[in-house]
Amino acid sequence: MPGVGSFHDAMQLLKETGLEAFIHQVVEEGKLLFGICLGMQLLFEESEEAGHTKKGLGLLGRVVLLKDRDQDGQRLKVPHMGWNELTFHQPSPLFDGVPEGFAYFVHSYYVSDMNPDEQLASADYGVQVPAVVGKGNVLGAQFHPEKKQYNGNGAAQTIYSISKRTEGEQMSEFYIISSD
Repeated sequence: MPGVGSFHDAMQLLKETGLEAFIHQVVEEGKLLFGICLGMQLLFEESEEAGHTKKGLGLLGRVVLLKDRDQDGQRLKVPHMGWNELTFHQPSPLFDGVPEGFAYFVHSYYVSDMNPDEQLASADYGVQVPAVVGKGNVLGAQFHPEKKQYNGNGAAQTIYSISKRTEGEQMSEFYIISSD
């Protein structure tokens, strides 16, 4: 499933292939679901991409266009591409033993109006961009974790480690939504 591309096209593909229902089943069964970049955005109720509201998986809040100016009117490059510092807000197994650091972002949209308890980390890009989100067994990263190493481990190893620690139980399966 794409981790980059169009929200609408990705949701259409999920519906046509039956993966939308499968993803909901995975979540209901308590298995770990991890969305990366567009995959994270697809976890949300809807997106304003291309000037139209599109329905997502409905597991978290909503996604809106990243504005091209900050609160002071300073111009921002959109799409946002580059390294930004992460600030942790909520504890998560994703951060166990991991110091705050930089992560690589490539996106034109970001999550807004979300439950602050579900925003695990953010990055400042003229607005506070939710960088890591989570609710129960559903996690997502707006940045590309494959470009950020966690204590020498790649993203897949980190996610596997999380799946083993989630709610203190061993999980035999986990799912990643990404093109990478």
